[in-house]
Amino acid sequence: MHANGRAALVAGAAWCTVVRCIPGEVIREASEMWDDIFELHIAVVEKVMRTLMVYVLILILFRFTGKRGLAHLNAFDFVVIFLLSNIVQNAIIGDDQSVTGGVIGAVTLVAANAAINRWLAVDERAAHVIEGTPTTVIEDGKPVQKAIKRLGLRSDELGDAVREQTGSEISSVAHSRLEPDGRLVVVLRPEEKNATRGDVDELERRLITIEDLLRARTGQAD
Repeated sequence: MHANGRAALVAGAAWCTVVRCIPGEVIREASEMWDDIFELHIAVVEKVMRTLMVYVLILILFRFTGKRGLAHLNAFDFVVIFLLSNIVQNAIIGDDQSVTGGVIGAVTLVAANAAINRWLAVDERAAHVIEGTPTTVIEDGKPVQKAIKRLGLRSDELGDAVREQTGSEISSVAHSRLEPDGRLVVVLRPEEKNATRGDVDELERRLITIEDLLRARTGQAD
């Protein structure tokens, strides 16, 4: 028998010895572990439906609770979001804790969100229904009390948001609206606006024109 053949027989015998030395209980535990990781304990359709139903529910809740965020979250908002994620977790997971089930839920959630965003991008009516419309919160330097009360805002929150964005007070604002996504759009009064690059360029052109006129008159006087 060739040396390679003998070496193969020796290696095979050693492997069989190692396998026989492994207790059957260890093998069963390893098999059960991999089953727990990858084997689904509920149907794929049920997993997808659970995820979609919870996603739609959260979307509806945030739609009808208003857009008070001003693109910021206070301590109460963080508490609500933290507790909400724990409350709906079991509704999405069900009796399944496998990695496969988690992957299916994550893919379903991301795909549903992407589909909703694309739908809203092409359908303005759907965007108005699902996201809502902008709300005027400041008009002519004064907060619109009815609007900020309906949105659950406080006057100091609104003032802080205006100062953070523009460095000015509410009295300097001509018009401001709160977008459905929580962004605060602020338009300052004309006299409160800073000079833009276009304003500077226009001023330079006027100064050059004045200098040319002065030179022309000086030349005529000479």
